[in-house]
This record gives sequence, structure tokens and C-alpha cells, in this order.
Amino acid sequence: MLYKELGMNLTTAINVFLRQSLRASGLPLEVNLNMPNAETIAAMIEAKGIAKDPNVKGYSDVQEALKELKK
Repeated sequence: MLYKELGMNLTTAINVFLRQSLRASGLPLEVNLNMPNAETIAAMIEAKGIAKDPNVKGYSDVQEALKELKK
């Protein structure tokens, strides 16, 4: 499943591994899917909801937001 998600079959993945091993004269660099964990996904969903909420005040720049925080 991992290799399919990376767009390759097992034979291609093995060939990539072997070629990288030869180039590196050792084990190749780590290749992985940088998938966010459940907490990060929840935060991303929450942020999208906040961004679309018309009742949430927005700021045009950082200085404006900082000024509001100091109140």
C-alpha cells in the first residue's frame, strides 16, 4: 500500500532501494509519507472552520493583531 501511494509497484521500489544503496555505498536516505497525526488533522480542520466563520474577526497584518492582543 505504501509503494502504491508513492506511485510505484514493489519491483520499482526494490530497484530504487538497490540503486540508492549503491550510490550511497550503504543504506539509502529514508523515504516516507509525511502524514500528519490525528491531532494535527483535527487542528487543520478547526483552522479551516475558523477561517470560513464570518463571526471571527480577521486582521490585515500582524501589527493590527498585536494591537488587539494588548487591549
